[in-house]
Amino acid sequence: MGYASMVDEVAAAIADPIRRGILELLRDGDLPAGEIADRFPVSRPAVSRHLRVLRESGLVRSELVGRQRLYRLDADRFTALVDWLAGFRRPRGWAHHLDALETEVHRTRRERRTRDRPHRAVGETA
Repeated sequence: MGYASMVDEVAAAIADPIRRGILELLRDGDLPAGEIADRFPVSRPAVSRHLRVLRESGLVRSELVGRQRLYRLDADRFTALVDWLAGFRRPRGWAHHLDALETEVHRTRRERRTRDRPHRAVGETA
């Protein structure tokens, strides 16, 4: 799966408030499908469809334990989306130029302190 399609799939999966609620529940630990369904004001088949979307997007995994199907969050699938979103937080325009100016001011001060410091022989103390 390509980077862009992975971002699209995860973004589509978390676009629904019920699915985001399910992910928040699973953040605290594994839960059986029935317990997840009891926490939402929609029918069990509707919750089952939401779980299927989350499972197909790779955000949750399910495991059959006895007679229960346990769901588990797989937060690693958020990585591509988080990386893509982080690109919008980098400084742009003037903010980027001001960051570069700040770096240059620090470098100049460090060089000036080094230049103005009296030279001492190796092993000599102040």
